[in-house]
Amino acid sequence: MSNPAGATMNIRPKRRLRVTIVSAAVLVLLAAMAIDTKVVKIGSEADAPPDVFSSEAFGAAQFPKVQAAVEARAASADQLATAIAANKDAAAKQYGVPGGIGPEMSVKFTGVAGAAKSGVYSVTVPGVPSTVSIRVQTGPAINGTDLRDSTGTITFDQFTNQIDYQNAGSALNKEMKAQVLSKIDNGNLTGKTLSVVGVFQLINPNSWLVTPVKLDVQ
Repeated sequence: MSNPAGATMNIRPKRRLRVTIVSAAVLVLLAAMAIDTKVVKIGSEADAPPDVFSSEAFGAAQFPKVQAAVEARAASADQLATAIAANKDAAAKQYGVPGGIGPEMSVKFTGVAGAAKSGVYSVTVPGVPSTVSIRVQTGPAINGTDLRDSTGTITFDQFTNQIDYQNAGSALNKEMKAQVLSKIDNGNLTGKTLSVVGVFQLINPNSWLVTPVKLDVQ
């Protein structure tokens, strides 16, 4: 005659063993998943798909290249003013990079800062006629896309859409502020000597609004 009680006793340890093995496997799996899991904050750069434009990464990568290109191309302000006065088109061809409504002109100068209006300082530069107004953007707002357009190497067809193209310009302005303008007291420059390397769009030959890539206060 069979022994049901004995059979039951034999089955229970086997069930407990299976449960223990399964539980251990689940714990090992959960531990492996936890180790391999990266926590990503929603809305952060890491949260963006690989093909989504990152303005922060673009600015950090491209600004040093733009800065170097503008500095290498920059002509002295007195030389540039003379060339523009003689023949604007010839000067644009010789010194400029084609832009949307006017060529982008790289320039360098040292002069005394005058009055400021919304962070834009007029600068008196020796050798430049008084009829030529030179102004420098120092922030907090940096307007325009001169940095983006200054080299001719950053073009619309490199971007998915117009929004990304505009954001590229803003990213370069933002990176310039972080690397260049954050080092100066832009509220206290009147009367001080500024050494500037920057770029402006040649629209009015007698009015230059310069976006700097380098700015030192003496």
